[in-house]
Amino acid sequence: MSKTSEPAVSFKDQDNTLVELLYDQEKKETSLGICRDGEIDIKDHYIDTSGRRLIPCSPENNLIKHGAILFPSKPVEYESKKSLLSEVVSFLHRYVDLDSTFENIAAHYVLLTWLYDGFNELPYLRKGGEFGSGKTRFLQTIGSVCYKPVFASGASTVSPIFYILDFFGGTLLVDEADFRFSDAKSEIVKILNNGNAKGFPILRSVQKSTKAYSPRAFRVFGPKIVAMRGEYQDRALESRFITDSTPVRKLREDIPITLPDVFHLESLTLRNKLLMFRFRNLLKTRNNHDILGSNIEPRLRQIYSPLLSVVGEEALAAEIVSRARDDSESIKIEKGRDIEQHVLEIIMELYMESTPLAIREIAVGVYLKYGNEHIRAITPKWIGSIIRNRLGLRTVKSNGIYVIPYTERKKIEGLFDKYNLH
Repeated sequence: MSKTSEPAVSFKDQDNTLVELLYDQEKKETSLGICRDGEIDIKDHYIDTSGRRLIPCSPENNLIKHGAILFPSKPVEYESKKSLLSEVVSFLHRYVDLDSTFENIAAHYVLLTWLYDGFNELPYLRKGGEFGSGKTRFLQTIGSVCYKPVFASGASTVSPIFYILDFFGGTLLVDEADFRFSDAKSEIVKILNNGNAKGFPILRSVQKSTKAYSPRAFRVFGPKIVAMRGEYQDRALESRFITDSTPVRKLREDIPITLPDVFHLESLTLRNKLLMFRFRNLLKTRNNHDILGSNIEPRLRQIYSPLLSVVGEEALAAEIVSRARDDSESIKIEKGRDIEQHVLEIIMELYMESTPLAIREIAVGVYLKYGNEHIRAITPKWIGSIIRNRLGLRTVKSNGIYVIPYTERKKIEGLFDKYNLH
């Protein structure tokens, strides 16, 4: 047995015992909630199967003491998953004005955050809108009932987020996630790009006491909820978001302007029940790929499946599947535009006004420059069909090879203008 004690936040032992940090704000005390074979204990330490002695993080930890991260105070029984979900929906409805469909999606996403480490990929949740549209209130409300919420804002220094996510894990909530400053934006984008799938830590150089720099891997996997005014330019990143696209409307009059004191008690009560939900369900989590069908883009099946795995309501599941299909069609259209753009870029590089362009040469150029961006094999036959059917250029056979004749030069130059290639 280890003679030293290690601080713990969350831990899954080899025998499937689950350990979670608890924080009693009134007593200013931390402890460990332990679930072993369905039995629940609250203790001041836990000896794992390898003999390590785990203890709770200190209640004097700055992040815990100041509520930058929220924890349950104890596991509390709930009636059923349906009743628990209803409580989450009611809580969200009292304090934030959302479209009814997105309100239900958000409530299910809350449940997903408490089971997130049972999945290999995750979607992100996003509330869009301009100033005064309720984005910050949305983050405050939903964040208060998520699993280990880490509150960050557009004004925050990004560096601590790497350390917080690596040590505490949990749900990252970012306000004004489209950051004004490009360096901050690039850092948060790294977290978003690497944080939706297991096994993709971010490598950063950390300065040692000797003033030398040493590389360190930071785990950033976990659910992310963001509020922002615009969108990210990276379409792959955009595809990871389930976004509230409801048009701006007058807010409900029953929404309180400021959060009442009872809000904090209500959110704590829900976190306590949701901890029990985690204890009862984490080891049972399974991805629900089948409901989406094989015609959905693989990337979107990965993203939407975890959320569908916690959705029991058929109508909402159908709505989510419909969203996934719409997103899948958009991706297919964008992919089509990508290959058109790539073919035209190679044509522009090879273009001479009076010289025919060989299809095979164009295909080789696309393969060398963009081959890793396309799942489909880049062959002269496929590139030829893109040139004829999508770009509307005529091809002819000359000396045994297919070419774009120089008589198509006006069309080619028109396509350069259309696709803004100069």
